[in-house]
Amino acid sequence: MEGSGVITEHTGAARKRSPARSWTIVPFGTAALVSIGILVYAVTNSFVWDEGFHLVAAQLIAHGKRPYLDFCFPQTPLNAYWNAAWMRLFGERWQITHVAAALLLIGTLFLVARFTVESLPISRWRAGCATIAVLFVGASITVVKFGPIAQAYAICLFCSFAAFFFTIECVERGTAVLAAPAGMLAGIAAGSSLLSAPVAPVLAAWIFFRSSRRSAALAWFVAGAAVPILPIVWLFVQGPHQTWFNIVAYQALFRRVDWDGATPHDVDVLTTWIDTGQALIAAILSALALLLMRGSDWTSRFRQRFSLAAWIAAALIVYISTAHPTFSRYYVVAIPFIAVLTAPGFYFAASRIFRQARPLWPTLALSTFLLLALARFLFNERDSATWRRYEELAHKVAAVTPKGAIFFADEHLYFLLHIAPPPGMEFSYSHKLTLPRAEEARLHIISEPELKQNLASGIYASFESCNDDRVDDWKVATFYKHRADIDDCSVFWDFQRKRGEPGARQPLKEP
Repeated sequence: MEGSGVITEHTGAARKRSPARSWTIVPFGTAALVSIGILVYAVTNSFVWDEGFHLVAAQLIAHGKRPYLDFCFPQTPLNAYWNAAWMRLFGERWQITHVAAALLLIGTLFLVARFTVESLPISRWRAGCATIAVLFVGASITVVKFGPIAQAYAICLFCSFAAFFFTIECVERGTAVLAAPAGMLAGIAAGSSLLSAPVAPVLAAWIFFRSSRRSAALAWFVAGAAVPILPIVWLFVQGPHQTWFNIVAYQALFRRVDWDGATPHDVDVLTTWIDTGQALIAAILSALALLLMRGSDWTSRFRQRFSLAAWIAAALIVYISTAHPTFSRYYVVAIPFIAVLTAPGFYFAASRIFRQARPLWPTLALSTFLLLALARFLFNERDSATWRRYEELAHKVAAVTPKGAIFFADEHLYFLLHIAPPPGMEFSYSHKLTLPRAEEARLHIISEPELKQNLASGIYASFESCNDDRVDDWKVATFYKHRADIDDCSVFWDFQRKRGEPGARQPLKEP
């Protein structure tokens, strides 16, 4: 009986004639339409402040520099190398990295569609539930805002979910070698951002406890996971102190420096889902899936697939919640796993409220809500900062800064102007740190007091900032004769006090 959740066997001819089976194209078509929207948004309005230092890092790598050893970059490095490779092939433009990230998001959407279609045993509801799962990823405000950018979120989403997919195939087929790509993909995700670090141990444990060839499969998994970690090992061998600081010490000890309200901020982040429509519905549907799936007559194969997704989502949520401070966007790496859990949850809820044989209307209703929530967000963001603003700022800075002179700017402008930042200015958050001068030089950090001293001595021929507090606290306007405001940002030039020796800025050169 289909309504009870039991799969019935059909002949090949019957399958071809099955209307329910023919409708499974809908989630893939939905994924394709959403993909077009993501690509358009990626090259037009997609912008997040923090991607500036990621782009600078990739640009420096593309010109032969090494993260940690030549500049501060407190992230695992694989996403920066990924972006650098795209820059070497297609040019140093922000659009290139956005397209690369969008393609990874699109890959994730199609993997979610395929997984859900293959994992739901109720054929009549399969298309609708899979469509809902796709939209919980592709229409997610968090995914759309933070996915198609230069940061590592997109590569983490794709690689984590692909690793999950290969792990299921490894266990169900009993093919140990399939654990190797699972391990490699999980390693790439963690090597791109430590936000994805829990995925690998959860998958390894699943392979160990569920695989019929646990020893061989686990060995393949570990071997695969070791491959993407080799670049980090190579950097550690060359500079153990710098590598340890950027990957471990900064994240553990220095992220909350000069942040008195970090704890209240974390409490706010951890409870944001309660008043966020998309997140609240996803949480309710996922909880329904976990509560009701166990008591259903679904075979253990299907229950185990969704159980693994639940374990990964739970591990990621708990792990990310321990970050101090944490941010709502960090949870984006868990969204594909939560999304596939919403599929059975949607079935259990909608089939009890509506007629079991009529999945169309509840599917349309929830799909419309998810898309309207995204549309409302995009409308509200219409006046937010975009790369066009920084391109205008870069043009202004280039016009008022003497050729070869040092200037102070946000990381975005150094990237757009293809100029290496002055030493220590590759990562602006590091200015909050005050360490012994020798340690700062070793880690390629420059502190805020030293920046102020440089400003007062006239080292910076021009000064750009979108931080009003910095402009006011540093009294930047008193040091320059001219000022131009572009939206919320300011450019100052023509120093009016005694200047120090300006030195020369460092144009990027091919290695």
